[in-house]
Amino acid sequence: MKILVPVKRVIDYNVKVRVKSDQSDVDLTNAKMAMNPFCEIAVEEAVRLKEKGVATEIIAVSIGPKACQEQIRNAMALGADRGIHVECDTFPESLQVAKILASLVEQESPGLVIIGKQAIDSDNNQTGQMLAALTKLPQATFASAVEVDGDSLKVTREIDGGLQTLKLSMPAVVSTDLRLNEPRYAKLPDIMKAKRKPLAVMTADELGVDITPRVTTLKVTPPPARSAGVKVETVAELMTKLRDEAKVIS
Repeated sequence: MKILVPVKRVIDYNVKVRVKSDQSDVDLTNAKMAMNPFCEIAVEEAVRLKEKGVATEIIAVSIGPKACQEQIRNAMALGADRGIHVECDTFPESLQVAKILASLVEQESPGLVIIGKQAIDSDNNQTGQMLAALTKLPQATFASAVEVDGDSLKVTREIDGGLQTLKLSMPAVVSTDLRLNEPRYAKLPDIMKAKRKPLAVMTADELGVDITPRVTTLKVTPPPARSAGVKVETVAELMTKLRDEAKVIS
């Protein structure tokens, strides 16, 4: 079975995000970039399925500027067999990404697409669902456990009332949640081997997808600064402040 895993280049989650002075966008100058954490989980799950003998090939896909090849190489260092880079100047919107991935699904015919549930920059949580709709494949979102049984897939997902287990026929689309696994670190020998693995480069035009922006960003502003807290000496003083100043109790 072939597994397709999209990976996105984002600002490292440890970095404090800065906004440009003209409020047009987030300032990426000299910012440390990394693979989206949910994409790391998706890659790890695909690698684990390959280690179990379920999968035979893992394809890492990234869409965006040339620098995205760094994240594809990282995925290949973690265990992906080859990469596909759909090069464009910016990061397309969710629907455009889903259309590009749908075209690649048609070309590659994977048995499973494992995708992070959301990217930590845009936080849309849309692409996996849109991809399933475009390809007319069954889907399971927010997966916390994945088990392949022959031609079917059993996925456990977390819901408000507890856990829900779904059984899907394959091919299928699965989006990963935080508790699915703990991603591994790439070892130096694997990083060196990844440099020799095949990486195909193509454009959205070659896949027949128009990536002209449909959404305009009007303004980006940082969150308001939090005011400093105060210390109180007694419970009685705390209750007084909550009642008379914060007015959250009566």
